[in-house]
Amino acid sequence: MGRYKTEFWQGQIECALSDIKPIEIRLVEQEAEHELWKNLINRYHYLGSPGNFGRKLRYLIFARDRLIGAIGWNSGSLKLESRDYFIGWSSEQRRRYLAHVLDNDRFLLLDWVKVKNLASYVLARSIRKVKEDWKSRYGVRPYLLESFIDPQFFSGSCYRAAGWQYVGHTKGYEKIHGGYRYHGRVKEVYLYVVEPEFRKIIGCNKRSRPQRKSRIKNREGKLRMMVEEVGYDPDLIDWAEIEEGMVGRLADELVAFHRLFADCFCRSEQRLLSESYLSGLLSDIRHKTAEAIALAFLGVEAVRCQQNFLSRYLWDDTLMLKRHQSLIAEEIGEEEGMLSVDSSEIAKKGKESVGVARQYCGSLGKRENCQSGVFIGYSSRIGYCLVDSRLYVPEVWFTDAYAERRKKCGMPEDLRFQTKIQIATSLLGKQIRKGLLPSRWVGCDSFFGSSKHFRDAIAGWGKLYLAEIRSNSILWQKDTDNREEKAQAVSEIAKRESTAWERVILAEGSKGPIVAEVSIQRVRENDEKGEAGEELWLIIRRLETGKLKYYLSNAPEQIPHEELKRALLMRWPIEQCFEDGKKYLGMDHYEHRSWKSWHRHMLYIFLAQLFLLRVRLKFKKKLQHSLFLKFSDCLL
Repeated sequence: MGRYKTEFWQGQIECALSDIKPIEIRLVEQEAEHELWKNLINRYHYLGSPGNFGRKLRYLIFARDRLIGAIGWNSGSLKLESRDYFIGWSSEQRRRYLAHVLDNDRFLLLDWVKVKNLASYVLARSIRKVKEDWKSRYGVRPYLLESFIDPQFFSGSCYRAAGWQYVGHTKGYEKIHGGYRYHGRVKEVYLYVVEPEFRKIIGCNKRSRPQRKSRIKNREGKLRMMVEEVGYDPDLIDWAEIEEGMVGRLADELVAFHRLFADCFCRSEQRLLSESYLSGLLSDIRHKTAEAIALAFLGVEAVRCQQNFLSRYLWDDTLMLKRHQSLIAEEIGEEEGMLSVDSSEIAKKGKESVGVARQYCGSLGKRENCQSGVFIGYSSRIGYCLVDSRLYVPEVWFTDAYAERRKKCGMPEDLRFQTKIQIATSLLGKQIRKGLLPSRWVGCDSFFGSSKHFRDAIAGWGKLYLAEIRSNSILWQKDTDNREEKAQAVSEIAKRESTAWERVILAEGSKGPIVAEVSIQRVRENDEKGEAGEELWLIIRRLETGKLKYYLSNAPEQIPHEELKRALLMRWPIEQCFEDGKKYLGMDHYEHRSWKSWHRHMLYIFLAQLFLLRVRLKFKKKLQHSLFLKFSDCLL
């Protein structure tokens, strides 16, 4: 390797820039050195090594003679609209002077070298180096440098700090086999002026880009027609229960529904992208990603805009969520309603998506790489819907090792680690304080219900809970002779001969009554000292398969058993919301990685469910004052 060393800077290093100087940027010349550069880029750069064609210069970056990175340059892009307007040259001038434009096609500093201002310092040094080396090797003096930044991964701050200028973005195409192919990954364009008099040398003047009417906006009048052409998922609604002729009116109903949220957006283009995204989630598109939805409804030129709509555009999602919850209250709000809390997981590959980690994934029934969210649902005798959510971020994400990932994913700087139970408590408390959704009950599954602190928080809000508990939960109950209480697992209580079972009709389904075996009895909880505590209701439900479900409730002793049975029915719609969301609405189809886009995507899942709820309520032939048949039929 001659004067080149292959020793990497090993181990995490965080220090001042002055502490790792001198920094050397060494030109790669020998074949072995090229292989080292290529291997380094392939291993640590997210794009890998570029092709070996055209003019190029490669450099290795050293600090104290230890390798810390690499940088590469090649010939400038043949056509680049934002750059060409910045320069102002004609087609003939571009053909003549393009050789004076260089492209910074790769820049890498090893992840574990955390030194403030190092990247901008290296960029500035490399510019001086490549000016001399390019002229020496190719006989051409550089006038202008260009580079492309992927905003999904990088902010471009080190380029700006080194004096580069942002001038626009690419169109999402790549040159291939003599033509161009659209890939949709629009990148930001940065330029650095090497020769201040370059326009005088070329004989041109900077041009302003023409103000074009938005192509997306031009499609606004066609969107309704596209909704009908793309179609709806046929399983979204039980069409047999809907009035004849309703199918042809869905597009109008969706437009009218979306208009209720018009003031959440600053521009008409945002409203159009919003309507497109909502329509896509309700459509029969197989993969309901932002790209697929844009291609189906708005065309190829809208792909990047549709992606940015969730992750970057400024519109009022807080107002949209509040409006959503107000509409739920209007449609199905009842004083005897129930707020439910549950978590739902979505399996994800890779490690860059916000909050992703190897953790228990309920949909797979095992530990897997996934994201997990805490959700709040609302149900009444009329219907049910999801109302709020927050992504659970594992504690490891708050360590120093994840600082760069947190920044890339746009996690709020003031966000602190919270357990799922803490998140659920916060979300429920917010709903109860607002009082927008009337509720007497709070329901939860065994993960949350087995926490006494969580149940006590619900009781502290003056609410009744129906909390599922685990089969090994210890409760106190009097012996059969009714003389003294005994501590035992709820699974043992279910086996006792004294446990009375009642066969009850929970709801009327389309195939007949929904029947279950239920046992309702008084018990005492096991307090922190292992002694008999507060008196509660224990409700045990036996499924047709023989499986048992156990619940505790702080309902008053004099409450009619019928109300406990009705609460039992209202506990499960949130599970149906998850099932429908993932099966029909693309709840798990998103490809965004950021904090904001995850919450906005879930918000649109909520809106899609609310729209379907309103359609059922408005156009159902024989509306029953009970939960929907679709839900009731799956109870057992």
